[in-house]
Amino acid sequence: MGWIGRGAAALALCAVAAGTASAQDKELTVGMASTFATVDPHEESNSPHNAMSRHIFDSLIYRGGAAENEPQLATSWEVVDNTHWRFHLREGVKFHDGTDFDAEDVIASVLRARDKPSQAFASYTRNITDVTAEDPHTVVVETSVPDPMILNSLSRIRIISSEHADDDVAAFDNGTAAVGTGPFKFVSYTPGDRIVMERNDDYFGGASEWSKVTLRMLPDNGARLASLLSGDADLIETLPAEGVDRVKNSDNLKVIRGQSTRIVYLGTDVARDQTPFITAKDGSKLDKNPLKDERVRKALLMSINRQAIVQRVMQDNGTVAHQFVAEGYFGHSDDVDEVSYDPEGAKKLLEEAGYPDGFRLTLHGPQGRYVNDSDVLQAVGQMFARIGIDTKVEVMPWSMYADKYSNGEYSVFLGSWGVNTGEVSNPAIAIVAGRDEAKGTGRYNGGGIDDPEINKLLDEATSTLDEDKREPILQKVSELTFNHHYLLPLHYENVVLGASKDVDYKPRGDKYLLAYEVKSAE
Repeated sequence: MGWIGRGAAALALCAVAAGTASAQDKELTVGMASTFATVDPHEESNSPHNAMSRHIFDSLIYRGGAAENEPQLATSWEVVDNTHWRFHLREGVKFHDGTDFDAEDVIASVLRARDKPSQAFASYTRNITDVTAEDPHTVVVETSVPDPMILNSLSRIRIISSEHADDDVAAFDNGTAAVGTGPFKFVSYTPGDRIVMERNDDYFGGASEWSKVTLRMLPDNGARLASLLSGDADLIETLPAEGVDRVKNSDNLKVIRGQSTRIVYLGTDVARDQTPFITAKDGSKLDKNPLKDERVRKALLMSINRQAIVQRVMQDNGTVAHQFVAEGYFGHSDDVDEVSYDPEGAKKLLEEAGYPDGFRLTLHGPQGRYVNDSDVLQAVGQMFARIGIDTKVEVMPWSMYADKYSNGEYSVFLGSWGVNTGEVSNPAIAIVAGRDEAKGTGRYNGGGIDDPEINKLLDEATSTLDEDKREPILQKVSELTFNHHYLLPLHYENVVLGASKDVDYKPRGDKYLLAYEVKSAE
């Protein structure tokens, strides 16, 4: 059995000096750039929700800012055989209500996340067939196939008390069931506005220095910036470009920058023979869906001046993307074509495909979910128009947009994925693999991509434990996805935070802003 965990490191996990924390009474307010819809840690799986839930609930595995696996509620783990992993649980841990944490809580949490009707965590639980207890502090996770991503998957699943395994969303939102082992305890939740938490003085990783933490949901750029400038927030996500100079010139504020693994892309309906939001220029129906033609998809990408978008719209708070992950990350391929901005070439491709005069298109996307998302869409719409595609842009709040885009209701749409694993299988399974509820694939595949070769490669990659054999498989997935232009990559978001000079924070690749990792400035 090969030991993979690092037990001794766990007590240092995300900890600040516990000896001084209890003597301090400092509050922290964070302005979030996006909203979350519930406190139930298993009901949804998106970055704002998962970052929020991490304050109250722990996981077996802690996923670090550079996508590293560290012990959390599991102190160590080992491979038993190709389909069984044994996890040794931390002893002496208590839930916020004073009850003891043990194997039954792990079993209840993992199976609840797997079996939730929302299937929000299907990408992570799809291979888990059973979780059993060898004793109160040892569990064995059984998978249907060899699963090289099981540690990452378990790092996403928050552990709740087994006493609340059957509770509904409302019980978490009113605090009754929001009982975790994490660094902060639930105080109150106001949907669409904020969640308030207090310090868990008995946290096994060391108590936070913040006695009270408020996460305010401020998707409006102006409101979020105003909260920082007025001192109502100590730290805000996604500092608006128009506020960077004001923050830099302030005696009390600062800009914090870092790198992100979040890719922003355009998805296209490649499944339907007729697509609902494309017509001829006179508004009449087309006899076929232009997006099923690879030349049309490539023409759309060629028409987008991505460097200009990064520089002007994003204010250099992004990096042009060509595939799921940048060079140096697992599964990046040098054989992915880097499509250049070429509007004249795009027009020629449209003509070859039978659309010399273009067509009419409605481009959909969220407002306030990604960095400058609506501005990016407006810029893309203008660029489409220059090659003869009359484009109308429709944006809406994330709460209205999310299900529609993931369910494939649009023709061309803005999407994004935080590649928190630092490798290709994570985004590919969710947004490129054919939709299969039983397998848990394609949950956010809004374009209806269903390429048999990609599906086969992902099945192989996700059951191959040998990393040297697995990487070329994922490189091929990258090549097929982007050389066929199933997704039109735009950029990787950078992390740009606004902060009081009284606090310090090291940005994470997953863009989570976690209060227990915020420190007082020295």
